[in-house]
Amino acid sequence: MTATRISGTAHAESLRAEIGLGVANLKASHGVTPGLAVVLVGEDPASQVYVRNKIKQTEAIGMRSIHHLLPAETSAAELLAVIDQLNTDPTIHGILVQLPLPAHLDPTVVIETIDPAKDVDGFHTHNVGLLWTEGAGFVPCTPLGCLHLLHSVRRDLAGLHAVVVGRSNIVGRPMAALLLNASCTVTIAHSKTQGLPDLCRSADILVAAVGRPQMIQGDWIKPGAIVLDVGINRIQAPNGTTRLVGDVDFEAALAIAGAITPVPGGPGPMTIACLLANTLEAAKRSVSK
Repeated sequence: MTATRISGTAHAESLRAEIGLGVANLKASHGVTPGLAVVLVGEDPASQVYVRNKIKQTEAIGMRSIHHLLPAETSAAELLAVIDQLNTDPTIHGILVQLPLPAHLDPTVVIETIDPAKDVDGFHTHNVGLLWTEGAGFVPCTPLGCLHLLHSVRRDLAGLHAVVVGRSNIVGRPMAALLLNASCTVTIAHSKTQGLPDLCRSADILVAAVGRPQMIQGDWIKPGAIVLDVGINRIQAPNGTTRLVGDVDFEAALAIAGAITPVPGGPGPMTIACLLANTLEAAKRSVSK
């Protein structure tokens, strides 16, 4: 058996097209153009690339893109003042502060300053609470993208055992909440979990989000399971170059899983697409108040 490859790239392209139609409809019906503001503090190369991609995709579907590029030495007061200004700007519907921040800035304080109605990253505790109580808040973009990919393979997830390897606030915990809300039986595993290989073998749905290259071996996977590999790790190749791999040994898993996401080209492209979906939803809510 060879697993079905779940293309996040293809699904993201389809979702962006759908969002683009929603943007056009909102402009036609209410004269409102969804606006997304991205705030980047410092010069982290990976963050700069990610922000450029966000800006490009935002503009490509007809949204308004605003970006604030702040020096690494920006003070907390200066950063919070920028966020306060964006909170009160009616043309801005989504605010995203790119993480990680420089060490002197507390990301919790920064995120809590964002208006929850504009928190399109879904990290504010208000939105976290809504997620865990099945409310209508904003969901973090990577887990939301993973759920889209899961549903592309199987619409009804009720009763399946899902194992989420990783407990971060960005992926692991919100992914577990989404799966629980879909009536899965959910287990969260982490660095101190005992018997991890056997636990993974029990999973109908296995989500890997630990940031350890190829940690999950092929024989850790239940035959026919759906595997979502969120990890993006750069490793040294035998010829001296580097390449990207996930948290799962993809080639080994391919012969056992029922469906699996590749790296790159898995949940990654869905993250920005879901950010745009959240921004469109925020703009829709702003005109319905």
